[in-house]
Amino acid sequence: MKTTSVLMAMVFASTMSALLGQIATIQTEPETPILVELFTSEGCSSCPPADALLQRMDAFQPVSGAHLIVLSEHVNYWDHDGWKDPYSSSSATERQNQYVRALGMETAYTPQFIVDGTSEFQIGDAAHATEAFQKAMTTHKVPVNLGSPIIEGTTVLRTRVDIDGTSERQNSDVYVAVALDHAESQVLRGENGGKRLKHVAVVQQLKRVGKLEKGGTFGQDVDLKLKPGTDSANLRIIVFVQESGPGRVVGAASRKVAN
Repeated sequence: MKTTSVLMAMVFASTMSALLGQIATIQTEPETPILVELFTSEGCSSCPPADALLQRMDAFQPVSGAHLIVLSEHVNYWDHDGWKDPYSSSSATERQNQYVRALGMETAYTPQFIVDGTSEFQIGDAAHATEAFQKAMTTHKVPVNLGSPIIEGTTVLRTRVDIDGTSERQNSDVYVAVALDHAESQVLRGENGGKRLKHVAVVQQLKRVGKLEKGGTFGQDVDLKLKPGTDSANLRIIVFVQESGPGRVVGAASRKVAN
């Protein structure tokens, strides 16, 4: 068993290195924001390697000329298999199902990476990952400015969102997400029982706050209600602009919340 675990770890490390290495060969300028969504679950035994890959993407930014803006979205359809993921939500499951319909897939699965709303790949599939990022790098993006988040009282987070959509030819929706900067769980049961799992940018809420009209601009103060007891120093705010469907992500920005 120990030998098998070591071999699996070596294969995983090799696969991640190959994937990140191929992604890093993409060259472009200037820096382009790319939204990377990971649909995952603590109840899924194949998800921890994908969680680790998302953390590496966030920390090392392997795509030259790009800023990878990551989101970890925990679905709830694994919750019946012995472990209820504390970060799971029906809204994450519904968002993934929307992608299933929009991308013409047969079914949802975990772990699944979605890049800029239009491409998907599985961990270990370096060819499709590289193709997804190459496509994202050549897609026009609109400027998105996210103001410094302010905590009002103990449960309200306020930020300012400004978007220049004068170059866009399609209407798009504006979303703001509140995510835990990092999170850990000691899993007691289920497929990952006994493991301590780590996550990055774990979505706590995802809210549509308005619409960017084609050829127009968007400016709005956004108030988000936090869960009681939330540590504001462990939050990041992500805003992205996405064609309905869900479709192409045409702009994104992210910043951490200071004390």
